[in-house]
Amino acid sequence: MRTIQQLTLEDAKRIAAAAEAEAVAKSWAVTIAICDAGGHPLWLQRMDGAPLMSTTIAPDKARTCVLTGKPSKVYEDMVNNGRYAALRLPVVPLEGGEPIIVDGTVIGAVGVSGVKAGEDAIVARAGVAAL
Repeated sequence: MRTIQQLTLEDAKRIAAAAEAEAVAKSWAVTIAICDAGGHPLWLQRMDGAPLMSTTIAPDKARTCVLTGKPSKVYEDMVNNGRYAALRLPVVPLEGGEPIIVDGTVIGAVGVSGVKAGEDAIVARAGVAAL
């Protein structure tokens, strides 16, 4: 048996606060979603002015990372480079999702939506870095 780390609500709050601080510093209105290792939601926060659809997209970006262990940008790049079969995968091929990896194991992910995909990723990475 292995012992693996698990995200707590306190961890999610710390990740969300760091992601929000990054978004606020850049004047970006986004939705921040954090999920556990099973892809289940721990946190969802839509900042004032964030697009309504972002509340659906952000959690999907986080789940993409948990399912694959990779940033969601990997799948956006696949599609942009002509590998259209990636659109049939059960993932969201949009940049802005970042896995949380501890000791080589994915223990959760952060998904951000609301601004340009690369900007979403900056916010998500700021959240992951806080952990």
